[in-house]
Amino acid sequence: MKMACPKMPRAMNAPDSLLRPLDALGLGGSETLYYNLPPARLVELAVRRGEARLVDCGPLATRTDPHTGRSPNDRFVVKEAGTEGEVGWGSVNRPISEATFDTLLDGMGRYARGRTLFVRDCYAGADPRYRIRVRVITEEAWHSLFAYNMFLRPAQPDELADFEPDYTVVDLCDFNAKPDKLPELNSSTFITLHLSRGLVLVGGTHYAGEIKKSIFSALNFILPAQGVLPMHCSANQANDGTNTAVFFGLSGTGKTTLSADASRTLIGDDEHGWSDDGVFNFEGGCYAKAIRLSPEGEPEIYQTTRQFGTIVENVILDDERCIDFDDATITENTRISYPIWMIPNASESGQGGQPETVVFLTADAFGVLPPIAKLSPEQAMYHFLSGYTAKVAG
Repeated sequence: MKMACPKMPRAMNAPDSLLRPLDALGLGGSETLYYNLPPARLVELAVRRGEARLVDCGPLATRTDPHTGRSPNDRFVVKEAGTEGEVGWGSVNRPISEATFDTLLDGMGRYARGRTLFVRDCYAGADPRYRIRVRVITEEAWHSLFAYNMFLRPAQPDELADFEPDYTVVDLCDFNAKPDKLPELNSSTFITLHLSRGLVLVGGTHYAGEIKKSIFSALNFILPAQGVLPMHCSANQANDGTNTAVFFGLSGTGKTTLSADASRTLIGDDEHGWSDDGVFNFEGGCYAKAIRLSPEGEPEIYQTTRQFGTIVENVILDDERCIDFDDATITENTRISYPIWMIPNASESGQGGQPETVVFLTADAFGVLPPIAKLSPEQAMYHFLSGYTAKVAG
C-alpha cells in the first residue's frame, strides 16, 4: 500500500504506529513510502527501478558487488551505559561511541529526504515465547523482498495494526559514511547495533545478508538471559516429529544441504534457539549458497530457483536469462533467498524437540580430523567450545 501526508505520501490505512517512529528516527522526509508490499509488487518495482532482472522461470537476480559477503571489519556495537557491562567486547564485538552512531543516523535521515523507502514489519523466532518484532526499512525494493523471504511473516493482516518493533533495521545501502570525519569507522561501510535502542544502521553495502545477521546478533544478546542458547546451525527432524538433529558449521560446509534432506522435516537452515523445550527457527526463509547447485545434488533447493519470489544474488546469467550455477566470476558466495515454505518438507511450526543428534561440519581441509568421527559428550562439548573448523578447500 502506498501512503501520503505532508512529509510522506500516506494512504488512509497507514498505521500511525509506523509514521511516528519514522519521524522520531529522522526518516519522515521521504518522498514515497511503501509499507509491507506483497512480493509481486516488490519484484515489479525492483525491475522497474533497475535494481534487479527477472530470470528464466521467475526468480529475481541481483548483484551486490563489490560487497559479495558480510563485512566483519565494519560491524560495530554501540558502547553505552545500558549494556556496556553485558557485551563481550573484542575483535567480534567492536565498540563504537554513541556520538558516532548518532552522527550516522542523522546523516541517514538527511540522505532519505525526498527518496523512496520500503518498510517491512515481521518477526524473528518461531517460538512465540521468545519471538521479537522486527521492522526493516530499506531504500531498495529487493531488500524489502529479502526481508519478506527471510523473516517470519504475520499470519493475519490485523496483527500489524498496533505493531511496535523491538528492533528496527535501517538499511540505506547507497548511503556511504565518511571515515575521515568518523575515525572510529574503518571504511564507508558500516553495520552498527545499538542494543538499548533496539536499532541497527546499515550503509555502504548492498549485501542483503547484513540485514538478517544483524537481528541474529541482537538475539545472541537477548536470548541467553532468557535461558535460550542461540545457535548458528541448521536443524531437521524425522517426519513423525522425533529424532531432532542440529548441524553446526561455517558457511559452505553443508548445513543447508543436509537439513533439506527430503526424507526428513526441515526446521530451518541457519539460525536457531535451543530452549528447555527444544529448538526453534529464528527465520521464515533460507539463504542458501548457490555455487555449483544442481538438480541432481540438491533437488529440493534447486527447485526454489524455478519459482517466482526467489532472489538469486551475484549469479551469472546467459543470453536467455538462465543461471549458470558453476560460474564464480562475481563470487564463490552466490546466494539464494526463498521463503521456507518453498521446501516441500518444511515444518509449519519451525519448532522441534530436544536434539538427539548433534553434527559438527568442519570442512577440515587440513586433515586434522578424520572424515567422520563419533564424539563422546565430553569431546562434543570441547569441540563446541574450542570452535575448531577450517576454511573450505579452495
